[in-house]
Amino acid sequence: MGYREVVSGGVARWGIVAVGARMPVAAAPLALVFLVRERPGGYVLGAALAAAYVVGEIIGAPLLGMRIRAERARPQLAVGLGVGALAFVGLGALPNAHPVVLGSLAFLAGAGPAAAPGGLRALLTGLVPEKAVAQALAVESMLTFAIWAVAPAAVTGLALGVSAVLPLLLAGLLMGASVAGLWMLPAGWESDADDRGGESMARILVRAWPVFVTGAASLSMLALAELVLPALLEQRGIAVGWAGPLLAGLAVGSAAGSFVYGLRRWPGRLRTQSMVLMSGLCGCLGLVAVVPGVGWMFGVLAVAGVLQAGAMLTRNLSLRELLPPSALAAGYSVMYAAVGAGYAASGSLAGGLLSVVPPSTAILAGVALGVVLTVIGVLGEAKPLEGGRSGGGGSGGGDVAEGAAVGGGGDSERGL
Repeated sequence: MGYREVVSGGVARWGIVAVGARMPVAAAPLALVFLVRERPGGYVLGAALAAAYVVGEIIGAPLLGMRIRAERARPQLAVGLGVGALAFVGLGALPNAHPVVLGSLAFLAGAGPAAAPGGLRALLTGLVPEKAVAQALAVESMLTFAIWAVAPAAVTGLALGVSAVLPLLLAGLLMGASVAGLWMLPAGWESDADDRGGESMARILVRAWPVFVTGAASLSMLALAELVLPALLEQRGIAVGWAGPLLAGLAVGSAAGSFVYGLRRWPGRLRTQSMVLMSGLCGCLGLVAVVPGVGWMFGVLAVAGVLQAGAMLTRNLSLRELLPPSALAAGYSVMYAAVGAGYAASGSLAGGLLSVVPPSTAILAGVALGVVLTVIGVLGEAKPLEGGRSGGGGSGGGDVAEGAAVGGGGDSERGL
């Protein structure tokens, strides 16, 4: 089918709003480091502020996401993005404030808009026909990778070339503009008020835990590549400056993987696709620890990016099949928190190991963690789930039921 069904004015307007809402998120950790780096102990404080921001995201995403209502999502998203915009402006306006004040603002900047990614994703899938949901999610993925590729370079240039407060002030303005942009989009998406069968949102989301675990595993691999790569290059006697181009190759591979995944229907159920992609991703990261030379590392990381993008898309499509429409935004928000937790867990493990083992061993330990999470998630998905939702957002086609899905009445995993 390709991407023809996704090309529309509504999707273009959604893209504009998404850039305003997500560019600040991608810029925030590095911008917070630059904000305070000139202060005594600035880098330590910057890392603490970045950690407060991430903790805010991890806590805010599920708590706020579960409160989003499909029929009135727009005002709820506007409030969260508005709080985030004010917190970003506050950080830029008060760079010399007490660390507790800055930490509180960083937490609010992370927590306030944390439900926006899930809500915006649900709005996007409501703008396209059901058969084009996989393509819409692929477009979202490509846009996200582009934002994350641009944001760090933009933050560095503005902070070093103009002012350290400018990235945060601009982040606040962008997020504020996204609030206004929400009124270019529908107020919500279609859902049946009774599609949860009287069950609580939390109970339904708990049943989808295997998808969240596998999602966390996929981003834990990305943490390994980003955080341990400089140390690995030093271990090999390769200039650390190669870390930038190598990670750019990973990002390009991820964007390409998103595009290719949306081009056609792929064989196998979503669970099977995810298992294959995650196995390949773990293998690629394991190879990074042992292959010689920059050329080999570049190629392996590019392939890892392709596989990682596909793995995340299968997880989002699985959520769409497992959850009733009224729980989609909450499910996407919990996924957002889960992948953030996976990133933090893998990064913390690798960072702690770097003080006692070589970088190559730290990477292999992180890969082992990813494998364990993947196995747990796949085994969990193999068990029949009670309840269910009919239909799904997959890009393809088998009809074999694999247990009932959460919250409605259909297959838990129609094959792609």
